[in-house]
This record gives sequence, C-alpha cells and structure tokens, in this order.
Amino acid sequence: MNDFIFPPEPTPGVAIAGSRSRFPVHRIYCVGRNYADHVREMGAEPERAPPIFFMKPADAVVANGAAVPYPSATANAHHEIELVVALGGGGRDIKASVALAHVFGYAAGNDLTRRDLQSAARERGQPWDTAKGFDASAPLAAIRPVVQGHVSRGRIWLKVNDVLRQESDIDQMLLDVPSIIAELSRFYELRAGDLIFTGTPAGIGALKVGDRVEGGVEGLETLRHTMAPPAGK
Repeated sequence: MNDFIFPPEPTPGVAIAGSRSRFPVHRIYCVGRNYADHVREMGAEPERAPPIFFMKPADAVVANGAAVPYPSATANAHHEIELVVALGGGGRDIKASVALAHVFGYAAGNDLTRRDLQSAARERGQPWDTAKGFDASAPLAAIRPVVQGHVSRGRIWLKVNDVLRQESDIDQMLLDVPSIIAELSRFYELRAGDLIFTGTPAGIGALKVGDRVEGGVEGLETLRHTMAPPAGK
C-alpha cells in the first residue's frame, strides 16, 4: 500500500439516473468541430476543419442543479451543449463496429469555454488548455445507462434565461459515437470511467453572472445550472 505525503483527493463522480451508485470519472475527453453548422459559425469549413480532440481535468465535473462559478481570467465565457458518452469499458485500437459495447451510458453536458482565450490560442497556433480545461468547466446531468438504449439521434438544445440558443439533432454529428470511440482509442488507452463530450451544434454564446442555463438531449435528464460570481468573490 502506498504511503502518500498527504491524503489524495476523492475520485470525482457523476450521478447515475435511477441509482444510488455513482459513475467514477477517470478522464474527460472532448471533441471539437463535430457539427458542420458550428464549424461554419467559427469561421471554417467542415471539409477543411475535421473534428479535433482535447481534454478537461476529471474534477471539472459539476453536478446537475449547481451554481457554477463564472470562470476566472475571461470576459467571454460561452456555453456549448453536448451529448456525453460514459464508458464502462475500454482498450486500444477499438473497432467502430464493436465500440458501442464499451458504452455504459449517456448524459447531457455543457462544455464551458473561455472563448476569448480560445480565439487567442487559435490565432497563435497554441493549445486550448486554458480555454477548455479549467475548474468547474463540465456541468453534467445524470448518466442514463444503455439498458434504455443507445443515442444516435434526437433533439439537442440549450436555453439561457428561457431563450432558446442552440438546437439541432444528434444525427448531425460529423463523427458518430462509434467513430469517436474508435478514433480516440488510436491515441489513448480508453478505460471504464472515461467521459467523452461529443461536440456542440451552432448557437454558442456568452454567459454572464446570474444566467439560468437549461439544456438537454432527447431522452436524457435535462441539465440545469446557474452562473454564480467567480470563486472567492
């Protein structure tokens, strides 16, 4: 048994719909540029800007219904509603034809983004880490297990203060869930406990302190959170 110099932090977890058990989070992978309309609103063409991958820290998850602190070091924090895939198994070089066997369930999540920092990083050819992988950047609704079916189509939407901002269908993703899992497993050994944010449709926009955010994916628990003042203020 290891003797740590101080007690390790507890494993981050996500609620599971209809269960008292929780889903332990290993890693959070994210897909960018996975809806053609969003690629275009960001000033690129889908054929020339294929989906890309980035990560968030596991402890960036925020429970449904929470007050999310407005991110520090930004004046332009944006919402991005996404279908999130929770893995119950993993491996390397997984074939798309068997990828769904590794899925534990699905949830709705919000990939909060420091848009000003992302834009500056993109212009300089730098990584997106500070724009995407910050504290409390992954609000997440409860995970619905796959015993209730896989998610390959259905409405995805987001409202801010009851005003609809994002709306599309999951079947509009450029890479579907099996393809995402297969592609990610070329670069990483996927494991049970991994979450995959699968990309957002068009309609992204700025949030401010006091905003009420509500979004979801058809058939999954609706995600709700508010934007609170920055931590420590």
